[in-house]
Amino acid sequence: MDTAKRLTVRARLAIFGMQEVSLVLVVLFLGLILTFFGGTVKVPKLQVNERGERERVFQLINGERVPVLEEKNKFLNAANLTQLAKDTSFIGIMAVGATFIIIAGQIDLSVGAIYALASVLGAMVFRAFGPSGSLANASPAGALAVGILICLLVGLLAGVLNGTMVVALRVHPFIITLGTMAIYRGAAFVITSGQSIGEFPETFRSLIRWETGDGLSLVPLGVMLAVVLIATFYLTCLVPGRHIYAVGGNEQAAQFSGIRTKRVKLKVFIFSGITAGVAALLAIGYYGSATSGDGQGYELDVIAAAVVGGASLSGGKGSALGALLGALIIKMIDNGIVILGIDQNYSRIIIGAAVILAVVLDQFGSWWARRRMSRES
Repeated sequence: MDTAKRLTVRARLAIFGMQEVSLVLVVLFLGLILTFFGGTVKVPKLQVNERGERERVFQLINGERVPVLEEKNKFLNAANLTQLAKDTSFIGIMAVGATFIIIAGQIDLSVGAIYALASVLGAMVFRAFGPSGSLANASPAGALAVGILICLLVGLLAGVLNGTMVVALRVHPFIITLGTMAIYRGAAFVITSGQSIGEFPETFRSLIRWETGDGLSLVPLGVMLAVVLIATFYLTCLVPGRHIYAVGGNEQAAQFSGIRTKRVKLKVFIFSGITAGVAALLAIGYYGSATSGDGQGYELDVIAAAVVGGASLSGGKGSALGALLGALIIKMIDNGIVILGIDQNYSRIIIGAAVILAVVLDQFGSWWARRRMSRES
């Protein structure tokens, strides 16, 4: 490897590290603010019984059983942190898919609708295998496999449809995905008639809701970390991943260098759709039901997480780890609004402002980099 290539690799690693380090510092800063200004709350004291179940601790006062209360920090307590981790998981998985899209210089507004459509179709399959379903006597492993396949297949097909129309029709992805957002959401409503779908096999729900002693849901968190690791390896270590950066950075130059730009665009939409299907699968298993209204407003949260995580809307920049940290920051903002007693109607305003701030900072960084390059030349 010659000197120029070494310098290029080092520069990329330095930039990659700076983005994530700055995001970690933001997370720590938000955590400190919420810890010191969030106050405390009295919650029932819990203990683990001989069956391994958590239960309240009681004491006798004047012959009556009264629950024992203990004072805990509103933010820095196991229950709140596990809830934060679970909420981050669903958005974080989809934010990784959105980061692929944005790195390639594209946009996908239909991710929340894909999530809803995958949720209801997956829920209908799982209900068929549920206690009162027509396939209640089927193998639990078979039911789990079919339900997982349906959720992932719906996400895959939706991503293929989005990507194919963007590439074949040569229409801006904003317009295409705005239309498919309405189509997928409408299809979910027609299929369910606006009704909630539940009654899933207990095997499926117990798998997704598998928790530690502190109530931390390990499956959504573990899947999110796996998605981030796979996406990071793909983007940084494999040639097709570097092609995504090349297409987003300069599509014309990438095409002249022999990269099949249309194929790259199709791939990122497919990956985004699959991540929405994965998130939908985990959500219906955790919550135990699905409706056509699921995922309302997720478009903002997912794109915000990707952008706050360092993905540039002009393309060519972003990382999977940044998407995870961006999702954590977005959910910490939501969590902080509740802890600090702020009207929750301000949540969308604050997240929207965070997106605008992230874009402005990205534009300023790009301008500063161009200025430095012009001075050096």
